[in-house]
Amino acid sequence: MPELSAGILATGSYLPKEEVGNDELAERAGTTPEWIERKTQILTRRYAAPDEAVSDLATRAAENALDQAGIAADEIDYIIVSTSTGDSPSPPTANLVQDRLGAHNAACFDLNVVCAGFVYGLALARSLVTLYPGAKVLVLASEVYSRILDFSDRRTSVLFADGAAAAIVGQVARPYGFIDVELASRGEGHHLIGVEAGGSRKPSSHATVDAGEHFFRMEGRAVSDFVMEEVPLNLERLSDRTGVSLDAVDHFIPHQGNGVLLGKLAAKLGLERARTHVTVDRYGNVGSASIPVTLDDANRAGHLKDGDLVLISGFGGGLSLGSCLLRWAVTP
Repeated sequence: MPELSAGILATGSYLPKEEVGNDELAERAGTTPEWIERKTQILTRRYAAPDEAVSDLATRAAENALDQAGIAADEIDYIIVSTSTGDSPSPPTANLVQDRLGAHNAACFDLNVVCAGFVYGLALARSLVTLYPGAKVLVLASEVYSRILDFSDRRTSVLFADGAAAAIVGQVARPYGFIDVELASRGEGHHLIGVEAGGSRKPSSHATVDAGEHFFRMEGRAVSDFVMEEVPLNLERLSDRTGVSLDAVDHFIPHQGNGVLLGKLAAKLGLERARTHVTVDRYGNVGSASIPVTLDDANRAGHLKDGDLVLISGFGGGLSLGSCLLRWAVTP
């Protein structure tokens, strides 16, 4: 019998149908389409329909992943949903997805690590499969940012969008699967990204609504500095611990925060052999869903070959970082 490890068995994604171009957003944000493209490299993005919430997008993405894997919903043992824009503060969005999928044998929970959340979900799924061999874990990331954007703020409104994606984690034969994961948090930067009101610190009130404190806010320049400084260190620690040089990586799938930032980051990392996968131009920044959306895009396009080394890196609110290295297995 071959020695087994945890790996990704299948992927799936769902992007809402409404496509919003720069012309439409520029007028609302008081800027120009040229400025948006120059600053972000985003050309278009998707917004959820009025009757679509995070759980709806997540369910559609999950169905696509289950279809690719060829397994039934009741074969899933755990459902992890990464989101910072859930349907409501309670109950967990994961339980809503379980109900709609009919995955009644699964234990469910949410996690919120903002744009690094999918990598944290993969780390938890890897641990569960290692602890319970044979388990199948559905890792979802789903966001609907369009409901919490201040469209007069061009720094955020032109960046963020809606979408969902999934990965099914289960057993694969070595040397395939996860090699290692590197997680880190920098809580001293918690104020750089977030939504101020609506929690126990500052409950919702007429005053918080009037002050616009339920909108998503981000200090873009400080976040960019954090990414350029901390992500290379995070990946260096991962490389040192695994003994796998970054020069050996075949595919780099980073969080799709901003197209200009991605170009600078890839150049600084010196991943000359690797193909850096980019979807931010088509879908914008979909928060924690941006990595699995890009992963599914690459997978379904046939870019990920059997045995390829794939490096995934998430970074964002918290401030949080998460990277993982895996050897891709093309499963039937």
